[in-house]
Amino acid sequence: MKQPIVLAIESSCDETGVAIVQEGRLLSNAVSTQVAIHQKFGGVMPEMASRLHTENITMVLNEALENAKVKLEDIDVFAVTRGPGLIGALHVGLQAIKTLAAIYDKPLVPVHHLAAHIYANEFVKPLVFPLLAIVVSGGNTELVYMKEHLDFQIIGETRDDAVGECYDKVARVLGLPYPGGLPIDRLAQTGTPTYKLPHPLNDDSLDLSYSGLKTAIINLVHHTKQIGEEIHLANLCASFQQRAIGMILEKSQLALDRYPVQQVVLAGGVSANSLLRQQIKVMAETRGIDVIIPPMWACTDNAAMIALLGERLYHKGVVSDLSLGADPGWSIERITSFNS
Repeated sequence: MKQPIVLAIESSCDETGVAIVQEGRLLSNAVSTQVAIHQKFGGVMPEMASRLHTENITMVLNEALENAKVKLEDIDVFAVTRGPGLIGALHVGLQAIKTLAAIYDKPLVPVHHLAAHIYANEFVKPLVFPLLAIVVSGGNTELVYMKEHLDFQIIGETRDDAVGECYDKVARVLGLPYPGGLPIDRLAQTGTPTYKLPHPLNDDSLDLSYSGLKTAIINLVHHTKQIGEEIHLANLCASFQQRAIGMILEKSQLALDRYPVQQVVLAGGVSANSLLRQQIKVMAETRGIDVIIPPMWACTDNAAMIALLGERLYHKGVVSDLSLGADPGWSIERITSFNS
């Protein structure tokens, strides 16, 4: 029996992605990034992101079909990122996929963006349960416990800023390019953590907080400039990264103390961070727990992960009608609830 071919669209932020999978095998993965354009503004401009998605989506769709050597008539299932993300950007992908599903009269599968980041690890090896997913990105920071497939329990989350957002804002005040994760990471590797920074939410909860750390860096930079001193950029980056990543590691350790876990997985854009990748591996292996570190291409937003999870959801009977709407605040705990 022929396995269904799944085509997925991702447009939650500043990457336009289209991917095609069949039976877990990636046939194509086309991405058009907007990073160079948003760099001029030091962050993503939502209205511009939506307009660029509209301009790029047909080109990316054609590229994915060509690379997979299939036609739209061959597609059996259409999947799309429904949320979370920027509302206007989500709408572009959603309207495109709904149009295709209507024209070809095929099932429509809504996919949760963060859940897909977790499932991107299956491009490396199968998920093993129960597991702890450390979800770290520009818009989200969550510790997610999974007892089985498609079962998501948020056991810890940021109470304010996400870690990736904090990196971007710190990079901006330090005069570094957007997105801030890579330049800070590179400089941190050449510096020494000599600056004393606050340790927000240093308690026995599993929640995190990044607003105070961001504000402390901004105030430190402004004060140093006012008194005519120079910032040692590499050392400040090392100090910030040690604290920002250290907080994730500490809360992850607490979670592993409290929950039975067979596997730890990283997910989201900040999972590209060199210190986090190294230390999560050490933490898990020290405890005798299996670990998956996603490949670098799967850390940034892409449609391959949407297609992979979309395929699993389709086999579970999770489909929507054409009334499906975007939900920028969609909780990962409710990934099968989308028509209410």
